[in-house]
Amino acid sequence: MERQRYLIKFYYIGSGKYFGSQRQLEFETIEDRIIASLLEKEYIKDLKSAGFEVASRTDRFVSARGACFSFISEKFPILMEINSALPRDIGLWAYCKVHHDFLSRFNAQYRHYKYIFPLPIGHEESKVYDFRLMAKACEIFEGRHDFLNFSKREKEDINTIRDILLATLKVEDQFIIFDFKSKAFLRQQIRRMVAKLLEVGKRESNLESFTSLFSSDGYTSYQPADPTCLILWDIMYDENVQFIIDLKSRERMNQFFSDEFYKFNIKQMLFKILQHDNIS
Repeated sequence: MERQRYLIKFYYIGSGKYFGSQRQLEFETIEDRIIASLLEKEYIKDLKSAGFEVASRTDRFVSARGACFSFISEKFPILMEINSALPRDIGLWAYCKVHHDFLSRFNAQYRHYKYIFPLPIGHEESKVYDFRLMAKACEIFEGRHDFLNFSKREKEDINTIRDILLATLKVEDQFIIFDFKSKAFLRQQIRRMVAKLLEVGKRESNLESFTSLFSSDGYTSYQPADPTCLILWDIMYDENVQFIIDLKSRERMNQFFSDEFYKFNIKQMLFKILQHDNIS
């Protein structure tokens, strides 16, 4: 059989046991687990001949639902076979044949991230945020800007100009849900954007000082928002990329999400009850 390049869509849940998505020399990452499963099931012989590459990298504790990687496979990919060598918090769920020089990173049209910020339940603090002001700040993000002050400063000289295609928010079930779309993001860009949006929402910063951060005269350092709340939601390609969803693999993914949601609900109720002294 002729070796074929495939583009794969996969999910993962960020946690302390993985040191982000990108391969590192001394720490286990999401990529390490995927590569190990491909080797174990003999879909690749080595990384060089497989041309393995991932479309986006994420930091530790960040999750993904629609991450992508491409590689040249030794055989037709049976996703559930590969998933059998992966822990349940990582899984492949869709694939597409692509040409041999296709690169999942550079052929992507845009990345879509969601950031989920929890509002306090049953407290007046939930009224502190001015969602109208935050929506205005989101609109300011859209378009082409220098995002130096909305990213982690890198050692190497990196172009910090980016085009934001979409920056929006909505409030749903005691959460602020932010959506961001761009062809490419800088390191920690979304988490720093969210940190400043929350400052604007709490009136700790006005729109004038917020807008001044687009000036690249100097670098402003501050704490980015919590990585646990960030999700790489999807990566979009042109119309030639038509993913085939593997139904059993998607069922595996959804069952894992359902099981974790059930466990979370039990813990949530546990701590809710523990906060009250008068439960009889």
